[in-house]
Amino acid sequence: MRGYKVFAGTANPEFAKRVAKHLSLPLSAAEIKRFSDGEISVQVSESVRGKDVFIIQSTCAPANINLMELLILTDALRRSSASTITAIMPYFGYARQDRKAAPRVPITAKLVANMIQTAGIDRVVTIDLHAGQIQGFFDIPVDNLYGSIVFNDYVKAKNLKNPIIASPDIGGVARARSFAKLLGVDMVIVDKRREKANESEVMNIIGDVVGKDVILVDDMIDTAGTIVKAAEVLKKKGAASVMACCTHAVLSGPAYERIEKGELDELVVSDTIPLKQNIDKIKVLSVAPVFAEVIRRVYHNESVNGLFI
Repeated sequence: MRGYKVFAGTANPEFAKRVAKHLSLPLSAAEIKRFSDGEISVQVSESVRGKDVFIIQSTCAPANINLMELLILTDALRRSSASTITAIMPYFGYARQDRKAAPRVPITAKLVANMIQTAGIDRVVTIDLHAGQIQGFFDIPVDNLYGSIVFNDYVKAKNLKNPIIASPDIGGVARARSFAKLLGVDMVIVDKRREKANESEVMNIIGDVVGKDVILVDDMIDTAGTIVKAAEVLKKKGAASVMACCTHAVLSGPAYERIEKGELDELVVSDTIPLKQNIDKIKVLSVAPVFAEVIRRVYHNESVNGLFI
C-alpha cells in the first residue's frame, strides 16, 4: 500500500487530535499562518508524493476562514503530488441554502460543492448533512455519516421509562423517524407556524406526550430558539422530561443563555464543532472514533455503510 497521511486545519484541532489518536497515527505537519491583512498562508512541511491524504476541517465559524483554509491546504497538497485528497468535514457549513426557496437567492451549498471540487478534492466525508440531497451537488463520492450511531447508545444507556422521539419541525420528520426506528419507540412532531406576520410562532404537538420522556432530534442547533420553545410546549402538554440530540452545536447568539434558563433538561451534541462555553446541561459525545474508522475503511477500500448496518 502507498500509505496515507492526515492533516488538519485550525477549525477544530482537538477533534483532529482525537481522530489521529484512534488511528495510532501522528497528525502530519503543515504551517498555517496569516499575513498581516488576514490572508491565509499554507506550507506543507513533509513529503506527500504518492500518498493518500485526508484533511480534517469543519467549516464552522468563522466559516469563511475555515473554508478557505481547506481549499488552500488542498491546493498545496495537490501541487505537492498527493495521490488522492479526501476532505473530512465533520460539519459542512453553508448547507442551509440548498434550494431556491425565494426569488433571487443563491444555492450556497452547490457553490461550496463546486469550490471543493475545483480545488482538487477527490472525496468528501461528513456527518448529518443539513439536507441529504446536497450529496447530489457533487460529482465526486460523498459519505454522509449518521450521528445516530453515537446518540443511540447514549439514549439506551439512560434507561428512560417512557421514551418517545420528537421532530422539532416537519422538515426533520425523516431523521426523527429513522432514530425512532433504531430505538424501537414511537414519535411525535412539533408543528410550528406563524399565524400572522410579526407574531411569535405557534407550536402544536402532533401526538401524545403525557408522561413521556421526549427526545428531540435535529441535525444542528444554532440560536436554540426553536428547541427551547419546543421543550417548553412539550412540558406544558405533559411531558415528564425533554432532552435534545443535535449533531452540530453551532450555538450562536443567545443560544447558551437560552439553554441554561430554558425548560430543556439536557442537550446532547457531538464534537464536530468546538463549544464556546461549558454548561451543565450540555453533554458532548465524540464522533472522532467513527471518523477514524471511516478513514481506515476508505484507505483500505472497505465498505463505509457497513458501519451503520
